[in-house]
Amino acid sequence: MVEGQMAEIDTDVVIIGAGHNGLTCAAYLAMNGLRVRVVERRKVVGGAAVTEEFHPGFRNSVAAYTVSLLNPKIIADLRLHDHGLKIVERRAQNFLPAPDGTYLLTGEGRTQQSLAKLSARDVERYGTFTRQLETIADVLRQFVLRAPPNVVEGFGVNAMREAINAASTGNILRRLSLEQQRTLLDLFTRSGGDMLDDVFESGLIKALFGFDAIVGNYASPYAAGSAYVMLHHAFGEVNGKKGVWGHAIGGMGAITQAMASAARSHGVEITLDAGVREVIVERDRAVGVVLDNGQSIRAKYVAANVNPKLLYTRLVPAGALPAPFLDRIKNWRNGSGTFRMNVALSQLPSFSALPGNGDHLTAGIILAPSLTYMDRAFQDARQYGWSLEPVVEMLIPSTLDDSLAPAGQHVASLFCQHVAPQLPNGSSWDDHRDEVADLMIATVDRYAPGFAASVIGRQALSPLDLERDFSLLGGDIFHGALTLNQLFSARPMLGHADYRGPLKGLYHCGSGAHPGGGVTGAPGHNAARAILKDDRGLFSRSA
Repeated sequence: MVEGQMAEIDTDVVIIGAGHNGLTCAAYLAMNGLRVRVVERRKVVGGAAVTEEFHPGFRNSVAAYTVSLLNPKIIADLRLHDHGLKIVERRAQNFLPAPDGTYLLTGEGRTQQSLAKLSARDVERYGTFTRQLETIADVLRQFVLRAPPNVVEGFGVNAMREAINAASTGNILRRLSLEQQRTLLDLFTRSGGDMLDDVFESGLIKALFGFDAIVGNYASPYAAGSAYVMLHHAFGEVNGKKGVWGHAIGGMGAITQAMASAARSHGVEITLDAGVREVIVERDRAVGVVLDNGQSIRAKYVAANVNPKLLYTRLVPAGALPAPFLDRIKNWRNGSGTFRMNVALSQLPSFSALPGNGDHLTAGIILAPSLTYMDRAFQDARQYGWSLEPVVEMLIPSTLDDSLAPAGQHVASLFCQHVAPQLPNGSSWDDHRDEVADLMIATVDRYAPGFAASVIGRQALSPLDLERDFSLLGGDIFHGALTLNQLFSARPMLGHADYRGPLKGLYHCGSGAHPGGGVTGAPGHNAARAILKDDRGLFSRSA
């Protein structure tokens, strides 16, 4: 084929994966006049953001489980509310019970009152610390929907473009005061645990922020760089309220169903049960994909909403890639240390620290009362394969959404850390899944006696299950660890932070690109900008 021969082009863009970022990318491209086809391995759109029945009559968000990071501009541009999306706020934000009967309950009008019972000194320090985080988060929000400065060689047009980008980035950062810049440096380089120990005395308030430092991060809260992971989770907002977490009515699948509806309304073709076997490469250019059934789809551009390591070690022919790039991407770090459970409940749990029903049951319930507890959980996982006393975040979305369970009954999500992505001594997760699932339920039962007896059905997903079911390598929900060498201009690699791969016509539109993991839609939006820029030299609408 002659490069660019339009007669052989089936579509302008083929997107690998109908997860939320793939759908976001598709919608923006179609809104700007390109023909787009999305191919998805599973029989449903959504990737890890899906709602499925896991026990007769009980539905839940199977993998991704809560809303905050979904960018409000994307919600508005794609008119997701017009396509059925409804997001409600938790009535309380977080609930942290302790074994000694104390607890911390956060949310508007609650945090200071609850914290005062634990530490009068920490009340004032909490206000100062959260204001610092919010100021820096406000500045960094400006980087979410734009490509970070990309490192390029030479002195051509690309170098000039990136020099302008770097200057613009510097101008944004200069709006921070010197003290704020010092705090930003701390957040990018220090451990969350060390920062929190410097500020607070109460173990529970440290645990509140420390949990954000390890979410999806297979590391101790005292690991260098974990403070950034904490900051990453401060970017969120729900219904215009910053720092608030919410629930999509119908579960996380409601988000991706709305995105799919929006994309289709602009002409996007979505093909399910269509896994990709290989990216077609001709003359150092990606020109399409071959599906598992042998069908070829040729396109001007290929966008991949999959883990970069999966893309380059399994889908792109090895001989098509520069050897240094391939060697480095093989070392792309994956593994978020996550064990995911969905449970069907005959009744709501009652916590010893705060018995009975109440707004605290709508919150993120964090069972990890101290930084020491979290650190020990990580050390256990490294030694044994899983934590002997795991970190568990429980959500009970049926307290906000009665569509998920039969009347009078409930569903709960258990987001469990830490577990090793690969078990030691060659053991398989298939042999230990139920053992660890029992441990997770027993952990909740210690804080809420009777919980185990209320479980009438369950779905347990080990890191291996998350990899098999959702192509999350090592169970990594972020498509790659949020470590210093895999962030910002280095995500997924220096020289490719602009969403363009090492082959012409190949783009990264998933969470393995900036700004990283979570249900944000940002990588999909930003990749669409790059594709449209290359196609037309502009991003004409909804930019």
